[in-house]
Amino acid sequence: MAQAGQTTPVWGECPPAAPDGIPRDPRQRCATLRVPLDYRAPRGRSIEIAISRIGTARPGSRRGILLSNPGGPGDSGLDLPSRLAAVLSSEVLDRYDLIGFDPRGVGHSTPVTCGLDPTRLFTLRLPYPAPDGGIERNLAFARDTAAACAEHSGDLLPFITTANAARDMDRIRAALGEPGLSYFGTSYGTYLGAVYLSLFPGRGDRIVLDSAVDPGLVWRDMLRGWNQAVATRLPDLLAFAAERDAVYHLGATPEEVRRTYDRLTSALDRQPLPIPGGSVFDGNALRESTRVGLYFDGFFPLMAELWQEIAAAVSGPTVNTADPVDPAVLARLNRLISATGATRGGTAQTPADNRIAALYAVFCDDVAWPRNVALHARQVAADRRAWPAMAGMPSNLWPCAAWPTRPVEPPVTVTGHGPRNVLILQNTRDSVTPLVSARGLRAVLGRRAVMITVDQGGHGVAGLGSCADEAMNSFLATGVLPERDRFCPAPPPADANTRSTPLPYIPSAGPL
Repeated sequence: MAQAGQTTPVWGECPPAAPDGIPRDPRQRCATLRVPLDYRAPRGRSIEIAISRIGTARPGSRRGILLSNPGGPGDSGLDLPSRLAAVLSSEVLDRYDLIGFDPRGVGHSTPVTCGLDPTRLFTLRLPYPAPDGGIERNLAFARDTAAACAEHSGDLLPFITTANAARDMDRIRAALGEPGLSYFGTSYGTYLGAVYLSLFPGRGDRIVLDSAVDPGLVWRDMLRGWNQAVATRLPDLLAFAAERDAVYHLGATPEEVRRTYDRLTSALDRQPLPIPGGSVFDGNALRESTRVGLYFDGFFPLMAELWQEIAAAVSGPTVNTADPVDPAVLARLNRLISATGATRGGTAQTPADNRIAALYAVFCDDVAWPRNVALHARQVAADRRAWPAMAGMPSNLWPCAAWPTRPVEPPVTVTGHGPRNVLILQNTRDSVTPLVSARGLRAVLGRRAVMITVDQGGHGVAGLGSCADEAMNSFLATGVLPERDRFCPAPPPADANTRSTPLPYIPSAGPL
């Protein structure tokens, strides 16, 4: 077996980019490192980690490396430098080589697979209950998926963890000959960054964590927080549609639009709508499409158009199966969901289910999950009453409840030990990593961190034009943090139609 080492990377052409991925900067180069599969046995089996780089155009101004992670877990970060190159200020780009990587188990690093068909997982990959609240199908899916993951990747699964990914980050730092690293992480990437800082408190330089995970909630309680988070964010979409009732005809007030939405989900629960290709669009498909649509205001026009199309096919409590949703709308919806990562498949070099398989591996191997089916059933039933928009999904059974292995180590304890060098960015109405979650991370990091809260909805702060962008660029360029936590307004209002094309940086929807 090959042994892991810290040889200098040999930079060359990058693997072919995913057709629906980040547009690649022509300056980006790639390489491969080998790291231990199990850091408890560093001379044992090794795996590959794919890394990428866009070098600074001004080597004389260079400070070091800015490593990045886009979230997920399970998202490829290989092309993230190309996206950051379009977001960060020239002062920041002069200071750093931008470094990306596919975390272990992901993409062009040694990948995991469960042998699943991702095109058939839209409402099961996140465990939506049956229309009557039953979880029997979810239990069967969890058990079958856990067994399939063990069959296809059982030798890798126990070691696809956040702690090991953080250790890989330090191997990347060492292989590049750097005494420390700066870091930009979003969503799940905030937890990865916090774990790195806790394992290697003296090696973090300037750290930006955008849309933060509370390390005390990983992972099931973090997901259960989606109930409140979606309830807080959904009114933004309802208000958007109500203000444009002359266009979408969904209701003249947010309350009327909500009643329309509830009527549509209930009707599709009773009778799913046939769609081209022989599949169906049911109530849970509408719920999940809407959940994804809450990530970014620019998705609101498509969400409202989708609801409008479905409303045209629903007459009262019934569905007109002879008048299906416009295929063009469904095609746009599919592109949106694919672009945000929710159903993205593999490439010629990676398994089709790699993204969801890696997500399961991290969630299930970071921490042990409860296996009591009755507990899940009780919590699903309670959540369906208290938080109807999510229909009980956040508390339902994941494959982790039937996972074939137990974690090889306890979760890393995130602490505030170390220098004051962390900037947390957070929206007030984030439907994925809510404000309360960011406050949890802020409290744990203590004096190490400053948090900027932006009064806007959506998942992801950087690149949207708020005061957080200026603070982030200034901190990365100069190392100067704001003296205290700050609260700032949203950027100047803009009709979401004018922002319906993706901005330079938006976190994926995957789910963290």
